[in-house]
Amino acid sequence: MSKEIWRIRGYDQFEGEYYNLTGEFVSEDIAKEAALARFKLLEIVQPHTQSGGQDDLGIQDRVFVVRPDGTQYRFLPVEPEHFVKLQTD
Repeated sequence: MSKEIWRIRGYDQFEGEYYNLTGEFVSEDIAKEAALARFKLLEIVQPHTQSGGQDDLGIQDRVFVVRPDGTQYRFLPVEPEHFVKLQTD
């Protein structure tokens, strides 16, 4: 039986290109934790106050969770004000 591997990938909103992120995860929950960690990094290197964040017109990179079958979905933190909170973590 093959092991199901979850991944995360980024999307450079400014360049319009996907890029792979390091890591293979054994569950969706662990992949989501990695995606959230990526958001924390993005908030440091591409602050929402300068990039427009995750709004439709924002150029902050996007994060996707990639399912074992290769399909993906965009991951967003649960709380809309999450990015503001990250600055004080």
